[in-house]
Amino acid sequence: MSSDAETQRARRAHLVNLRQELLAPVSAILGFGEMLHQDASQNGPEDAVADLERILTAARDLHAMVDRLLDPELAETLFEGADVAAAQKKLRHDLRTPINAIKGYGEMLLEDLEDLGAERLRADFDILLDQTNQLLSQIDTIVDFSRSGAGTRATDQAAPPSGPAESTTMFAGLVESIRPVDETEAGKVETGNILVVDDIEANRALLSRRLTRDGHRVTTAEGGRQALDLLEADDFDLVLLDLMMPEINGFEVLARIKADPRLHRIPVIMISALDEVDSVVRCIEAGAEDYLPKPFNPVLLKARINAGLEKKRWHERERLYLSRLEDEKEKFERLLLNILPQQIVGRLNDGETIIADRVDDVSVLFSDLVGFTQISAELAPTELVSYLNALFSDFDAIARELGVEKIKMIGDAYMVVAGVPEPRADHAPAIAEMALRMIETVATAKHEHGAPFTARIGIHSGPVVAGIIGTHRFVYDVWGDTVNLASRLESHSEPNRIQVSEATAALLGDRFELEARGQIAIKGKGKQTTYFLNAADPADVKAP
Repeated sequence: MSSDAETQRARRAHLVNLRQELLAPVSAILGFGEMLHQDASQNGPEDAVADLERILTAARDLHAMVDRLLDPELAETLFEGADVAAAQKKLRHDLRTPINAIKGYGEMLLEDLEDLGAERLRADFDILLDQTNQLLSQIDTIVDFSRSGAGTRATDQAAPPSGPAESTTMFAGLVESIRPVDETEAGKVETGNILVVDDIEANRALLSRRLTRDGHRVTTAEGGRQALDLLEADDFDLVLLDLMMPEINGFEVLARIKADPRLHRIPVIMISALDEVDSVVRCIEAGAEDYLPKPFNPVLLKARINAGLEKKRWHERERLYLSRLEDEKEKFERLLLNILPQQIVGRLNDGETIIADRVDDVSVLFSDLVGFTQISAELAPTELVSYLNALFSDFDAIARELGVEKIKMIGDAYMVVAGVPEPRADHAPAIAEMALRMIETVATAKHEHGAPFTARIGIHSGPVVAGIIGTHRFVYDVWGDTVNLASRLESHSEPNRIQVSEATAALLGDRFELEARGQIAIKGKGKQTTYFLNAADPADVKAP
């Protein structure tokens, strides 16, 4: 970078630093002046209002003066020419004039507060005067251009300010942060489909030409109604919207865009000759991304458009990510529902970590394929898996239809329970119907597909404990004596027969055909009275 450019940057950086050091106390003075004036105007004393108006006017003048310190013309006044000392002297004088006015009127009012009955204002006056005194004492140090090292000639070299190391570091960082815009980087803008809305043709033409040159696709509208029609017909990435338009003004168009679920994510940048704070605030509150006054700075316009388009791209990426996340969540939910009952999934999602319930009235079914070990040795693996998959898939469909809960498969064994996780009064009839249809399904598979299987089933009713076990490949399972006896009844049953316990038979009543088997010896359970279940009236059993 040339020495001229470095000098210009140093000058500009020092103005930024100067403005920054002045702006904080000046803003505090203005803020407390406004609060004091408002308080006195509303609550008295009236005798203080006139002097507070003078303080407020001086504070506004001071704030405006500081706010202009980055103006390019002021930079020329301060740094160009030989008499920098004279410029410093004038700036000190200009700053001291409103400061002295604030200090003078403030001190007089502070002395009179007790007589005026306005002691409540003392704390705010103390802060206002403290900030004023500090600012006044620092004026000579702040307005010292030699600290910047920015000379008056283009050949002068920029040097860091004297003083503490942190000030040097801050100033160096400030110079770096306001480096000129790289033309190559400035050309790297987001491009998109932009709608320009302005009732003045010359403005539309200028914006359209400028944006098209930057690579954007541009559509123009001469009014709010046409803009809304175009927004319905096309997908735009950004809207440049004039505020002052006949028929439907820009604010109304903005409100309609943000109220429309399909359009509300489109960034809107307001452009208007009105630059009052109220207009800006109202548009930002209504959802505008930004607000640029006319005539607009083209570099600033490009930066704002680029930022708006980038934000929209991020919103689109976010929506895509959330959509994919939702898809994955649905897949996970479906997978989880294939493993666990729906009610249990809901409880896990609600934050339960340990699920274990005692249920007093359930019916448990165990089934087993007779001679499976021998048959599996005779069949090819693919043929065996095909038979089992078809058979157990049919069992699953019956369980879903009847609203009973498949617990697990272990090899050729199939376990089903009615009454968990949701209790049901007809758990015994439901499980009986499940058993009868399983026997029928096995018989059909043997007849139609040559499946070499017969089934043996056992059922018992009573209390169980149900819950989730494990943290890896966890399962929903049931435990207890009821489960053990149902398993024993299956192993002591006969091919193509359903053996039920006395407790289950009592619950089935006369709706099913039960064949008394008498007492049989069951390992670990002693003598048990059992029955064979032969038939049922399907109308008596309905899915919940």
